[in-house]
Amino acid sequence: MIQAKILVIDDNKSVLSALELLLQAEYQTVATLSNPNAITSITNLASYDVILLDMNFSAGVNTGNEGFYWLTQLKALSPDASIVMITAYGDVEIAVKALKEGATDFILKPWDNKKLLATLHAAYKFRQSRLEVKALKSAHQNLKSLINNEGKYIIGQSKAINKILKLARKVACTNANVLITGENGTGKELIAQEIHRNSKRNQGILVNVDMGAIAETLFESELFGHVKGAFTDAHKDRPGKFEAANGGTLFLDEIGNLPLPLQSKLLSVLQNRQVFRVGSNTGIAVDIRIICATNGDLESLVSEGHFREDLLYRINTIHIEVPPLRDRDDDVLLLADFFLKKYANKYGKKVSNIAASAKRKLLNYNWPGNVRELQHTIERAVILSDGTILNTNDFLFKTPTKAKAIGHLETLDAMEKQMISNALERHDHNFTAAANQLGITRQTLYNKAKRYGIQ
Repeated sequence: MIQAKILVIDDNKSVLSALELLLQAEYQTVATLSNPNAITSITNLASYDVILLDMNFSAGVNTGNEGFYWLTQLKALSPDASIVMITAYGDVEIAVKALKEGATDFILKPWDNKKLLATLHAAYKFRQSRLEVKALKSAHQNLKSLINNEGKYIIGQSKAINKILKLARKVACTNANVLITGENGTGKELIAQEIHRNSKRNQGILVNVDMGAIAETLFESELFGHVKGAFTDAHKDRPGKFEAANGGTLFLDEIGNLPLPLQSKLLSVLQNRQVFRVGSNTGIAVDIRIICATNGDLESLVSEGHFREDLLYRINTIHIEVPPLRDRDDDVLLLADFFLKKYANKYGKKVSNIAASAKRKLLNYNWPGNVRELQHTIERAVILSDGTILNTNDFLFKTPTKAKAIGHLETLDAMEKQMISNALERHDHNFTAAANQLGITRQTLYNKAKRYGIQ
């Protein structure tokens, strides 16, 4: 027996009896109604899966107008129900018109029991499918809302950050590709989120891809997807990030890490707006906006032959340079207070303020790791705190303050040499980590260190 509810509406009581007797053996609940005027008094009408509705209720009338009227009423009262019209042979044209008006199917009088049961079963399955699609759409919308509203907003009131936010919001209303540059920890991803949030694509999702975290052998599969059997572990078809971002925005972080062979494929996707999954020759159309970010110098990579110049032009329609925290003095204490409240709440600490001397120490620090370093510094201080106020001793810095790092240096070369020495010392001479901090390539750092005689 099918766990479904069926409602039969017909003024012919013999028809009602025959259908009730037939359907009770097939469906859990079968209800009948001889007067359509009582439809509005039925409780839980929307809970019925299938409704059988006669086309004519007045003697000698076969226009079907009554059926059309009650079909409209039922669609309004129970929009998800499958409505099957009951009609005579001569009313087939009217029944076809009913399908155009929203009916699911129709049954001819006199009916064949097997055909009638098959029609109702199909109508029930159609109702179930429609409900599933509705649930999936709702879940998808909720997921998009969750992804696009993670509460990660840019905090700041300095002139430097307000200038960038103004540019980001101005660009957001277009579909122009954007390249965001800046040192590590400056908040390039947050700028990408701000652009997406203020764009016409904000009902779609923002898909983030960290190019530096993907193994080179998996780049193509991750970006473009693959079909079953394309390689050893391809057990089923899998869409890539481009397809996932369809209708929304694709954020490619650390774009400078994209290998040259894939740079040409990315350029092709941007030009043709279609992707080819690994192992397939069938193109899949995609409607996306590209936002890229890097802490490196793409123009230097172009001159060194490591990055395609035509791709740089394609992704660099609008260039946004995110300022380092040392250029955002007005925001340091604002951010520190935000992170203080966040981590005090997270770790259940009573600390609620920062001493004036500690604030001066934060303002005098150079913040080579930018906002990310400030965040980790405040988090560490909150975790280790025992009181209600953070003092200067709660903040330990390995690199010089602004005054020490810059004040006594008179030339750009001297400043650069000092910054390189500080970065290498901070990272125990790990050139990769130091290069990431400085926002340059590892090879560039090697060359500069050699030039300044830094071992």
